[in-house]
Amino acid sequence: MFLRPSTYKSTETYSDNIARLKHELETADAIVIGAGAGLSTSAGMSYSGERFEKYFSDFHRKYGITDMYSGGFYPFGTLEEYWAWWSRHILVNRYEAGAGKPYTDLLELVKGKDYFVLTTNVDHQFQLAGFDKKRLFYTQGDYGLWQCSKPCHHKTYDNEAAVRQMVKEQKDMKIPSELIPRCPVCGAPMNVNLRCDDTFVEDEGWHAASERYSLFLRRHQRMRTLFLELGTGMNTPGIIKFSFWRMVHEWPDATYACINLNEAYAPDEIGKKSICINDDIGKVLEKL
Repeated sequence: MFLRPSTYKSTETYSDNIARLKHELETADAIVIGAGAGLSTSAGMSYSGERFEKYFSDFHRKYGITDMYSGGFYPFGTLEEYWAWWSRHILVNRYEAGAGKPYTDLLELVKGKDYFVLTTNVDHQFQLAGFDKKRLFYTQGDYGLWQCSKPCHHKTYDNEAAVRQMVKEQKDMKIPSELIPRCPVCGAPMNVNLRCDDTFVEDEGWHAASERYSLFLRRHQRMRTLFLELGTGMNTPGIIKFSFWRMVHEWPDATYACINLNEAYAPDEIGKKSICINDDIGKVLEKL
């Protein structure tokens, strides 16, 4: 469908685009929010630089890991090292981060409106900010959940108490062997519930959220709908970006808005129905 997916960029002024987006937010019958990593980065949850050094300087010195994202793929030699890394990663990005201001500002903009959030983020920021859990679909998992690594069954488990204990008791970048999480059914090691390969568990809650999202879209297909994309890139574009472009192209009264620092664009085919703002997401939400 989209032969020239990156050629349209808004020629309107910055203030005109802000005004257009504000008008769409105020007049839309429904708002579909698509959120990627850029939204959390705008909230200060950077996976590199000073924040990485604050929490993982020891891992940097020993293993040469340079950022939290790549650290998640490091081939640690033992499960004790693996879980020392992951327990700390989960603690600082899921349980101790607090709600970022861009998230709370976004909630103020859509509060009282008919909205739904589709996100590839796994850091729980939407719920921390106070978004309605029934209006959220975390497609790629949740740092706060574990699953069997095989997986032998399709159930997930809350991990906060275990994560905090791992962080408290780890020494020399290793956790005690007795704290390695094991599947209660088959005894295999557990994994974080993140979509990295075909072992990702889509549990009962995942499927319920997926169905609510599908129903929301079907209910609003003929209404004035704003698809608001925030901070998504080209890592998994089919989940949010490409699906938003397709629906805006097909739905008669849909508008596409993208806020992303230096990466806001749309296909020519929906150019007249698009608002592209190349700026920091938090800054734009604050202006709105």
